[in-house]
Amino acid sequence: MSDSSIEAINLTKNYGKFTALDNLNLKLEGSKCVGFLGPNGAGKTTTLKIFTDLIKPSSGSALINGLEVHGNKKKALENCSALVETPEIYPYMSTREALNLVADLKGLPRSDRKRMIEEAVSEVKMDEWIDAKVGKFSKGMKQRINIASTLIGYPSVIFLDEPTTGLDPRGMAEVREIIKSLKKKDRLIFMSSHLLNEVSDVCDEVALIDHGKLLAYGTLEDVTARFSGDEGIADATFSGPLEQSSIDKDVSRLTNVISVERVNGNTIRLRFKGGQRAQEGILADLVSLKLGLVEFKKAFSKLEDTYMSLIQEGN
Repeated sequence: MSDSSIEAINLTKNYGKFTALDNLNLKLEGSKCVGFLGPNGAGKTTTLKIFTDLIKPSSGSALINGLEVHGNKKKALENCSALVETPEIYPYMSTREALNLVADLKGLPRSDRKRMIEEAVSEVKMDEWIDAKVGKFSKGMKQRINIASTLIGYPSVIFLDEPTTGLDPRGMAEVREIIKSLKKKDRLIFMSSHLLNEVSDVCDEVALIDHGKLLAYGTLEDVTARFSGDEGIADATFSGPLEQSSIDKDVSRLTNVISVERVNGNTIRLRFKGGQRAQEGILADLVSLKLGLVEFKKAFSKLEDTYMSLIQEGN
């Protein structure tokens, strides 16, 4: 288990009279992926830029592995990497050449570079294109190379700033799968995003931010439970369209079910009380009804409900 850590202590950033970051206090520890969730302009990129010393805070401290970034930059940043905004790769370079440039900028030993580069390329599933020119790649492929660049040198802390922005649905799905695979090694990944479904799909924990203020931090389950009591939301998908009479007569009357709404012809959304134990019972009951249940999963709208209510309270 990694002992990596990221900590913001009273972190504030002002641009004249505008406060981009307002007394942020947040400590992340261990090997996991934490989603930094907030709308555009919430302060996410500002936070990541402070942690990577691209900008300085107006007050407060940013620590990586217990070291203050602005007072001990070289030591604090030596075991971390970042992908902030969307950097461009020289189009005339091959994947190998582009990553060798990154290794050179990091001052890594030449004897280790070939192995590091090939391992990083393998992690982002670009082995086939390691010697191809980057200029011919799609946006999604280029972003996978950008993510590979953060793996050079085996960092234990990785900052990702909205890594799926600007990608088509296929590219977004590919990048999300890659980020999920990165969690298999001892790494602390701090990923900003404004997409609720992305955070729900990829991250282990979530830190909610709006107008530069931290609203909540914890596991997805803890955060939603804290603000919605023991209520839960789950989507049930069936092999064919579900008759409204079956929803009204059978599903809505199941124990602990509060309400049922149709998402589309084959999928319904259930609100229920009683937490995980109730969810297990509802799943068993749905199977016993023999309505053709093929999928049952938590709906990210529960996180959406929590987040929207917190934003409204803060405004």
